[in-house]
Amino acid sequence: MAKEIFLMNISGQDKPGLTSSLTKVLSQYEAKILDIGQANIHDTLSLGFMFEIESGHNSASVLKDLLFKSYELGVTAKFTPITLEDYENWVQLQGKDRYIVTILGERLTAEQIAQVTKVISEKNLNIDAIKRLTGRTSLVKTEAYPRASIQLSIRGKIDCKTDFTEKFMQISRELDVDIAFQEDNIYRRNRRLVCFDMDSTLIQTEVIDELAERAGVGEEVKAITEAAMQGEIDFQESFKKRMKLLKGLSEEVLHDVAVNLPITKGAKRLIDALKSYGFKTAILSGGFTYFGDYLKQELGIDYVYANQLEIKDGLLTGRYIGAIVDGNKKADYLKEIAVKEGIDISQTIAVGDGANDLQMLNLAGLGIAFHAKPTVKDNAQNSISSIGLDGVLYLLGYHDRHIDLIE
Repeated sequence: MAKEIFLMNISGQDKPGLTSSLTKVLSQYEAKILDIGQANIHDTLSLGFMFEIESGHNSASVLKDLLFKSYELGVTAKFTPITLEDYENWVQLQGKDRYIVTILGERLTAEQIAQVTKVISEKNLNIDAIKRLTGRTSLVKTEAYPRASIQLSIRGKIDCKTDFTEKFMQISRELDVDIAFQEDNIYRRNRRLVCFDMDSTLIQTEVIDELAERAGVGEEVKAITEAAMQGEIDFQESFKKRMKLLKGLSEEVLHDVAVNLPITKGAKRLIDALKSYGFKTAILSGGFTYFGDYLKQELGIDYVYANQLEIKDGLLTGRYIGAIVDGNKKADYLKEIAVKEGIDISQTIAVGDGANDLQMLNLAGLGIAFHAKPTVKDNAQNSISSIGLDGVLYLLGYHDRHIDLIE
């Protein structure tokens, strides 16, 4: 017997039992559900069913009964007939590549979303779903830590991903918003290891600059540090120069700096959530193990790889123990931990801000430049500059309700 396909769109005030009542009507005519979707904004419902039914008396009767039931429920029903050809063309789209675009900022504006979706449209990509990841924002109360994020699931063929991401970067610079772009594959949904730079990432300072201030050589060391982070001089060379300037500093000063480290906004929320969901975490730092070990205890980090200061008679000697942890070494440690934990490199995440982080950012399955220098931001896969470190959770697809459950 011939079949007919209909798309039914329901709109109106949401209420319990609505979906159950409508599907009960469909079940009485042995309708086959081909697709179903629902969105709810401010208790206003948008619900869609695509169903197949025997043509003739059954199709006419089911539409009449659905209209009557919708009237009883106080919602509006609209029916669109779908041809078999159109349905099959729609089915074929499910084999297309899928991507996730995440938009983050303190507040999201219509202009920001318009510009992002314009790029998607110009590339002939379909937006399958839009989901808000952050909680609702009060218009009366002032939030201490405002943040907003939405996630767009898109589908289609992208010929040049570089051109695509460059347009997003331009929008990000012009409209002060973060836009992350990822392939929606099995690895994205199964990340298992997150590696962090320490200075200016997990903490809001460069420890070596703090130590230099205490040693009376602050300006000299800051100039060397900035040049290294901008990639203007070799990291190993800069490290040796700065270490010599710290000779004679007391170990008591190290302790005082450690207990007063300014932990980055959102860092504890992020680490707590990652631990709760079974992630392994690591600090891979060109800084010092003395402070990495302190953060390991404070935040519950699993691994710390950094430079070890040489201390004799309670004073820094101006030397270090072991190999210098530079950009190449960070990437090596990322691979080493992944192998040790049995994690594919595509399941890893790296977060950092400096030029010496680029190797691990580009090696990891997801690299994130966090409040980074311009050269780093321009060369990383993704970046977060508008909100705190817990913005990483939105790039992983977590909603505030998933995070708040563990706080």
